[in-house]
Amino acid sequence: MPKKALVIVESPSKAKTIQKYLGREFIVKASVGHIKDLPKNKLGVDPKKGFQPDYQVIPAKTKVIEELRKASKLVPALYLATDPDREGEAIAWHIQEELKARGKKFHRVLFNAITKPSVLEAMAKPQELDVAKYHAQQARRILDRLVGYKISPLLWDKVKRGISAGRVQSVALRLIVDREAEIKKFVPEEYWLVEAVFSKDGIDFKTKLFKTNGKDPELPNKEVVDELLKALKGTEWKIDSIEQKERSRKAAPPFITSRLQQDAARKLGFSAKKTMTIAQHLYEGIDLGDSGTHGLITYMRTDSVRIEPNAIISVREFIEKQYGKKYLPTEPNVYKSKKSAQDAHEAIRPSSLEFTPEKVQHFLDKDEYRLYLLIWNRFVASQMNPAIYDQTAVDVVTVDKRKNTQQFRATGSVIKFPGFTAVYQEGRDESDKSEAESENALKLPPIQPGDTVDNRSITPSQHFTQPPARYSDASLIKELEEKGIGRPSTYASILSNIQDREYVEKRENRYYPSELGTVVTELLVASFPNILNSEFTAEMENQLDDIEDGKADWKKTLSKFWKPFEKTLETAKKQMKNVKRQEVPTDIDCEKCKHKMVIKWGKLGSFLACSNYPECKNTQDFKKDDQGTIVIVPKEYTDKKCEKCQNPMVVKSGKFGKFLACSDYPNCKFTQAITIGIHCPICQDGEIAQKQSKFRRIFYSCNQWPKCTFAMWDKPIEKPCPQCKFPLLTEKITKRAGLMHKCPQKECGYIDIIDPDYGKNPLPEPEGATEVA
Repeated sequence: MPKKALVIVESPSKAKTIQKYLGREFIVKASVGHIKDLPKNKLGVDPKKGFQPDYQVIPAKTKVIEELRKASKLVPALYLATDPDREGEAIAWHIQEELKARGKKFHRVLFNAITKPSVLEAMAKPQELDVAKYHAQQARRILDRLVGYKISPLLWDKVKRGISAGRVQSVALRLIVDREAEIKKFVPEEYWLVEAVFSKDGIDFKTKLFKTNGKDPELPNKEVVDELLKALKGTEWKIDSIEQKERSRKAAPPFITSRLQQDAARKLGFSAKKTMTIAQHLYEGIDLGDSGTHGLITYMRTDSVRIEPNAIISVREFIEKQYGKKYLPTEPNVYKSKKSAQDAHEAIRPSSLEFTPEKVQHFLDKDEYRLYLLIWNRFVASQMNPAIYDQTAVDVVTVDKRKNTQQFRATGSVIKFPGFTAVYQEGRDESDKSEAESENALKLPPIQPGDTVDNRSITPSQHFTQPPARYSDASLIKELEEKGIGRPSTYASILSNIQDREYVEKRENRYYPSELGTVVTELLVASFPNILNSEFTAEMENQLDDIEDGKADWKKTLSKFWKPFEKTLETAKKQMKNVKRQEVPTDIDCEKCKHKMVIKWGKLGSFLACSNYPECKNTQDFKKDDQGTIVIVPKEYTDKKCEKCQNPMVVKSGKFGKFLACSDYPNCKFTQAITIGIHCPICQDGEIAQKQSKFRRIFYSCNQWPKCTFAMWDKPIEKPCPQCKFPLLTEKITKRAGLMHKCPQKECGYIDIIDPDYGKNPLPEPEGATEVA
């Protein structure tokens, strides 16, 4: 049967799904991402020749292009169905360049959702390739290449090889470094709060000091509080006012990319990268058994809150049927996207309300289900009525012995009608918790303004102001979005990059800058103030948007950036501080020769070295406490002896993790890998050691390498295989199978499922799962 056309998408899983929708008349292939890029070993852009990029076929994609070329010869037309964003447009453009042939027709199709109706509708309305969108992507790529390839070698020379700078990532890193500096400079200030319990007719109610003579009370220390307590003794207390009012809270709009990442971090504990990876799977298609393969959500890279009319009709019908008419607004809720939003794609929502979370749960893994439930609930809630609260405030006043009017207030609110909160409530950062609705009921006696009440107790409490919180995934994404740094589609890669390059570390879901990240940021801020300026970066993003909208020329935009950047770069080459040569004096004595130690910079960061080098080569590791004081890290001695000189071996850290070294270094330079106490099953002489690859992936190998080449990725356990009698098994944990033991011999195939639920938390109850009357 002759084929009508070749349809090219990005991912193989999406290709399978779309092939089922289109049938045998079409050939559906995947490009597997980008097929061309700037070269790795050179700049690949010539600013003197109009910034013409030297795009080259990615070596790993040569076979992919050959397959696409062969398939294209069998059809008269090609439909380029890569993702509907800038990156997808660039991929489509490069595919067209590689497959261009006389008489061949190219069409661009955009799939906002991978469902049969959406795919067939898009195929029926093909478009032309969007040159403006391609130029916007190309300008971004060239900007990033110019910054990265020009600044990074400078950092190699001044700090250490292998590190990098990025036009957007360096600004994000600066936020974290600046926040850490704020925390270290922060000086806590004492303040006091005063609570009072009043009573009437045997019913108590709690209040807080709200105003003094109509102004916020100033209680900086215990002395002031004690004077206040003395002045309040024996005074008469009266009800000044009782205010009751009805408040409403509207639902949040459906998710855009950044808000999905923030709420998934707050509610599910997902990193931005994990959120986008799972969302990609949900978009591209899930096998739903007898129902076939369907994309469950719309395209997940969007900053628009727009919803298609048909989807609004469907969700309103669902709300009325599931929750009742009182939860359905008279007219659909309408939300406005921000000015900078690219309105080409609608908000993130379920692609079809036919596939409820309960219906598809069996076909999803735990995390896929949790994210789908989050997207589902947010979308449904967005078209529901507001929540209604009854809020009460009661003021109790007295005139103290110093003739000051002291006003104490009790507040509380009770939900009157749950509205959208029956389904969904937006997550909040710790710093925003005070903004949350207080839903505590206020139990009051029968009182009226002017009534006298009894004072049961007055209790002061001491507090101290807190420094700003370190950034979490959610709060950092929120900050990036508010400052216009990057775009929502880039946040996941930004956060991932600064961690992978060890500029920051994550502890208890908070970002801490590493010493390397701090040093690099300080150098870049001093030498490239514009590049590290959030306003400058945000303006560049606006200019890229203008290119996409056809309002700006991409070459002129690049030229405007390049000319001042080139001058700054030349100045930085001459003036940037060389950390490698820097020595910071200390008051610490060398334990070997009693000369003073100095702080130097090496491949693994800073360390203490004797100032009497090279006569004395003593070095010591150190760290700094919260006050910046140097604390020497004591050497970690082991019970192992050096095989060459019999001195004790110590644990040290290197480029590839921890290892054993002779304590008599530099006189003896013997080193050894740290073993896990299991003999090598191949050579029998060596022991298995845990090591780290250059990509920081843990693996296990014989410590007699290169004499013995035994190595494996999975963790070995000292237990023979019951099937083939191999001396050990490996331990592996997967999402679907849980904890398992398996034989490392491929030809054996032995697997023992130890705990299928290992590492799996119980699924959360869907929000709003309780019945609503």
